[in-house]
Amino acid sequence: SRKPQNCFFPTPPTFLDQSTPNFAHDIFRRTRKECMKHFFDPSFDNETVHLRCDLIRQFDSHVSELVDSLIEEYCLRPQRPQGKQFVNRRSLLDELFEVNHIRTIYHMFIALLILFILSTLVVDFIDEGRLVLDFDLLVYVFGQFPLVVCTWIYMCVSASLVPFMLFQTWAQSQCGSGGHPRLWSLLYGSAFLLYQAVGLGFLPTYVAVSNSLPPASSFIVILEQVRLMMKTHSFVRENVPRVLSAAKEKNDSVPLRPHINQYLYFLFAPTLIYRDHYPRNPLIRWGYVATKLLQVLGCLFYAYYVFVRLCIPQFRSISLQLFDLRSLVLGVFNSILPGALVLFLAFFALLHCWLNAFAEMLRFADRMFYKDWWNSTSFANYYRTWNVVVHDWLYYYVYRDFLLMSGMRFRAAAMFFVFTVSAVVHEYILAICFGFFYPVLFCLFMCFGMMFNFILHDRRRGPIWNVIMWTSLFLGQGVIICLYCQEWYAQRYCPITEPSFLELLKPRSWSCHRQKDGMAESQGM
Repeated sequence: SRKPQNCFFPTPPTFLDQSTPNFAHDIFRRTRKECMKHFFDPSFDNETVHLRCDLIRQFDSHVSELVDSLIEEYCLRPQRPQGKQFVNRRSLLDELFEVNHIRTIYHMFIALLILFILSTLVVDFIDEGRLVLDFDLLVYVFGQFPLVVCTWIYMCVSASLVPFMLFQTWAQSQCGSGGHPRLWSLLYGSAFLLYQAVGLGFLPTYVAVSNSLPPASSFIVILEQVRLMMKTHSFVRENVPRVLSAAKEKNDSVPLRPHINQYLYFLFAPTLIYRDHYPRNPLIRWGYVATKLLQVLGCLFYAYYVFVRLCIPQFRSISLQLFDLRSLVLGVFNSILPGALVLFLAFFALLHCWLNAFAEMLRFADRMFYKDWWNSTSFANYYRTWNVVVHDWLYYYVYRDFLLMSGMRFRAAAMFFVFTVSAVVHEYILAICFGFFYPVLFCLFMCFGMMFNFILHDRRRGPIWNVIMWTSLFLGQGVIICLYCQEWYAQRYCPITEPSFLELLKPRSWSCHRQKDGMAESQGM
């Protein structure tokens, strides 16, 4: 067997240094191994070996060109921290509902709604002698709706103009020839924070509190307030590093400032993470949009019948009794069923139907607004999969930024900070919408939520842990529905004309006790 002369696969070139991606080294290493294995095969004659040498040289040139192009692409790629990657994908329930067995569960919930409607009509017919079709509760909770619409328009218009104009002006000050960039950063940063605190923070809250907006109307105002504050923060947080990096490198070729159309699209897109571009679908399925909006309306009526049949009769009478352990335990366990139904309805209406409807109208292709949270065997996984939209914002702008500022240390402190921010915002929403301060949700978040996050962690596997997760979730929903409903009626049965600050903080349901003398009926809700 002869060894052919001048036929070898070269060693990796000098540009394959330690900074070169591993795939380039792997290509050369695997190809050279195969080449040498065939070169020294004694069964080949000289002509065959030379023919193989020619093929190897051609292959060598193609591999070199390929590796050069890959390395060039790698080196020219913007070096920025890896954030959320948006891809084209459907919502999980849309995929599951294509399976008949899963869609049957959806049909079961529709059947339960029909039974709620029938039971309400039958009871009203027996009591009144006629069919009563009134929706006084819905009319009440969505009261003062024109004021809600005006407040929403103000928030959207101001959020569309003020943060974008402040950012554009600041970007010009950083990349222009003017001096004192840090002074300009301090000035525009203070202006942005002032707008966040007053324009989006104080004014909508003042409208909701001073006008005593009903619960659903307050929810619309406050949820939109929180959504726009999170979106404007994401816009600034994602674009400021780009401007500072380009200004430091004196690079004018980088597109520093997003276009106004990109920012406006982001304000209404169903995501809280800003990107210049998102994956888009080619067309809008208006039938799909109409179906999702009708499902939202159906969930609204479903929740109405849940409260009318399961909550109001129970807590209107229990609020007239003395607050003790027995009434609390009975109230919690009687509230588990309506609490579970409200949980499912809120998830299906908001995270699936509402977000998918807007995603379809905007041709937004990434529909992963939630994951399979119902299969969670730990609360850590449940927190990550229940609401992916909010979780991504908390992870990238609270948890990860906390770690970056602390030098990638204090992970437990970062997690505690995330729980604190989430608990405070949730409790703020409920306090403004219900009109009283009763930190039930805050305590559940900070005490049991934190505890279960470490006890029921990701290493817990098996069906039993999923059962424990569901049991804890249902029990927590029962506690929330029971305590907030009791406090709601106590605030109306035992009003305080001139309460002190301590009386505002003290739950009214702990001391409110009135005999059933018919006055409760005059209070309505």
